[in-house]
Amino acid sequence: MSSETTVLPKIADAPKPRFRLQGYAALRWIILIVTAVIALFPMYWLFANAFTPITSNPPLTPILIPAFKLDNFERLLVNNKFYMNWMLNSLIVAFVVTAFHAVFDTMAGYAFAKKRFPGRNLFFVLILSTLMIPIHVTFIPLYLINRQLGLIDSLWALILPGTAWVFGIFLMRQYIQTLPGELIDAAKIDGCSEWGVFRHVIFPLSLPAIAALAIFTFVRSWNDFLWPVIALNKPQNYTLTVGVANLQGEFMTDWGIIFSGAALAALPMIIFFLFFQKYFLEGVRMGALKG
Repeated sequence: MSSETTVLPKIADAPKPRFRLQGYAALRWIILIVTAVIALFPMYWLFANAFTPITSNPPLTPILIPAFKLDNFERLLVNNKFYMNWMLNSLIVAFVVTAFHAVFDTMAGYAFAKKRFPGRNLFFVLILSTLMIPIHVTFIPLYLINRQLGLIDSLWALILPGTAWVFGIFLMRQYIQTLPGELIDAAKIDGCSEWGVFRHVIFPLSLPAIAALAIFTFVRSWNDFLWPVIALNKPQNYTLTVGVANLQGEFMTDWGIIFSGAALAALPMIIFFLFFQKYFLEGVRMGALKG
């Protein structure tokens, strides 16, 4: 007796209703738009106040449509002769500190990623552990050291303490670990010295990570406020963040000047983010690589 195999037709999964998928997509877009509006509205309010003539008290209700006048900026540049000094000081400090980080953090990251020496992991853990120390705890010894070296009230007091960064060392180590070691061996066989390997192999191949580190460092240095307040005394030596904070008067405050000064101070960071936003995301991704 022959047995016949009965094949039952497969019941296809019912497709999800199209309107439900469109509803989920629309909900995600609505959430993203609302979040973006909430995040960007303070910045828009700042620029709206900067382009609206204000002298005494700022309006309590947000200015939705600015007057598009330059009165505040004219008073800022006329009444504050050191404003361009502040801008120049901030640019000098930010660019020099960024250059130091690009070189020294990459060197340290290369050493911890590719070199074998006693206590390498212990030293790396000790360096990372300094992230748990509040930065405010270091201000007193940092001030005493800079005073002994005669660097107080100079830009060197802001530049020299920023020659290396723990996060930068960690970021570069994580990236350099992904580079094949055969390239280093080939360079040494061709006669490259240790400096030649770093200059001709490691540094060029690490440019994506260095670019991300440079953006993070520039933003951090540009926005630094507390240590420059402690280290700088003369108005002509102020950075932009300290100078704008000192625009507030003791008895009367010209809020139009403060808004215009803050808007000009925020402008470089906005330009940097618009042009290099992909490096921010790349830097976050590289910091999550498994070491």
